[in-house]
Amino acid sequence: MTLDDLARQAQFTAEGLLECAVTAVRERVAVHGKLSAAKIEAEQHAVHGLAWLATYVEAIKELAAYARRMHEEGRLGPTEELMTRIGLGEYLAQIFGGIPMNQGEIIRLSDFGLSAADIEPFRDEQVVEALIRSGNTPGNRAALADLIKHAPEGAIGDPGLDETFEAIRGEMRRFADAEVVPNAQTWHRGNAYIPLEIISGLSDMGVFGLTIPEAYGGMGLGKVAMCVVSEELSRGYIGVGSLGTRSEIAAELIMVGGTEAQKEKYLPGIASGEILPTAVFTEPNTGSDLASLRTRATLEGGEYVVNGAKTWITHPVRADVMTLLVRTNPNEKGYKGLSMLLAEKPRGTDADPFPAAGMSGGEIEVLGYRGMKEYEIAFDGFRVPADSLLGGVEGQGFKQLMETFESARIQTAARAVGVAQCAFELGLRYAKERVQFGKTLIHFPRVADKLAMMAVEIHIARQITYFAGRAKDDGRRCDLEAGMAKLLAARVAWTAADNALQIHGGNGFALEYPISRVLCDARILNIFEGAAEIQAQVIARRLLEGGN
Repeated sequence: MTLDDLARQAQFTAEGLLECAVTAVRERVAVHGKLSAAKIEAEQHAVHGLAWLATYVEAIKELAAYARRMHEEGRLGPTEELMTRIGLGEYLAQIFGGIPMNQGEIIRLSDFGLSAADIEPFRDEQVVEALIRSGNTPGNRAALADLIKHAPEGAIGDPGLDETFEAIRGEMRRFADAEVVPNAQTWHRGNAYIPLEIISGLSDMGVFGLTIPEAYGGMGLGKVAMCVVSEELSRGYIGVGSLGTRSEIAAELIMVGGTEAQKEKYLPGIASGEILPTAVFTEPNTGSDLASLRTRATLEGGEYVVNGAKTWITHPVRADVMTLLVRTNPNEKGYKGLSMLLAEKPRGTDADPFPAAGMSGGEIEVLGYRGMKEYEIAFDGFRVPADSLLGGVEGQGFKQLMETFESARIQTAARAVGVAQCAFELGLRYAKERVQFGKTLIHFPRVADKLAMMAVEIHIARQITYFAGRAKDDGRRCDLEAGMAKLLAARVAWTAADNALQIHGGNGFALEYPISRVLCDARILNIFEGAAEIQAQVIARRLLEGGN
């Protein structure tokens, strides 16, 4: 069988196994045919593991789709074939042997309650075992490492996009290499803001208006374009890649929930970069539990008066408008009493971060993800005009926010791919330059293996992220796919950064080497936009409910 045929058969097998696992777990967490929250919590290891199994199955599905497309277009060259074959073999081997949810937690098929007899029919000798035997082999890794070693710097095969997207990638890569990469380490070590000149450059390239409709001054492109842009800018520095996230979240909130007047007022300014937004959602004691949000907004005359505390607010000092999630109805518990305000504020400085009446705050010092700065903010009588209520109707805040989560998680996955790519390129460069025992590091199999597997997993994360982006562009519900892309890409970024630092040895632990920064930056990806555990819970719940 061809690789294309093997990949498709592997997909069918993996999907059948997932269905079997879902059924087994559902039986363990149901009472009288209905899912039990208490049982789901008690069985968290198996439930969250189900999300990881589903993510691996989705990864195999996208590798199969990639192999088919590339074969049909005559673009499946040696590098592409090796990455796909190694990825299929390794992910199948992990499915049957144990999937790492993180460094210390492994999910195995037996954890779902599947017996050896249940599993055996899925270990097909002609497909599964053949791919495992011929996939992640020392020979294949060595061959891939050799191709990587002799390819142009950073090139790890054809990602499978068309010429338009590759032109966008090229423009973003040139900007990142010229303006971002040479300065990123200095910005990070000095905990400095990304200069306004960089923001101006991003604006000139249309980054802030990428997905905003042309009618409102944007470029009217889709989420796959957003993935490419976020990936390449984050490859340069995650802070720069994340500047677009601020605008993406705010613009999507306004597009899906705003009145026409609000769209006309804010979208052109966001698209041009004249208006810098920030998302103000999280509270000190709520984290992911937004239903417990307590910040109050009380309508007094023609204004909302806001009181409460927020935390982990990114880039608020230089922002012009806050998408501010508040409780407008204290009598309505949970999500129903929440509303979103488009709260304007003056830009601040380090000396006077919040020059607005009723608003104060302090910086949260962080390991990585710098360049925009994180703050905790206190509101004490902060006033917002009543017509700043998003959509003009109270109680819609949580619903409006949920409508943006697919895009936010797809973009976070893309940023993670960019961070992983950065780590890979740093590790590769160091391995080709550093001489030990008379030869460069890349000639040692363990080093070459690390680089090969980085390339493979970045390839997998990229494909699942692009798939989620295409689904969103097609108007399909893709919360499962977006969540899976984010879950996997965040782990891939951390693994790549850790392995690249290991290749650097002791030098990787020195602050002067960029890989030390990338390790810090990679760590946050598993936490924000939904911590891995919350993400796994959401994915698994959908699976157990039947994916509806």
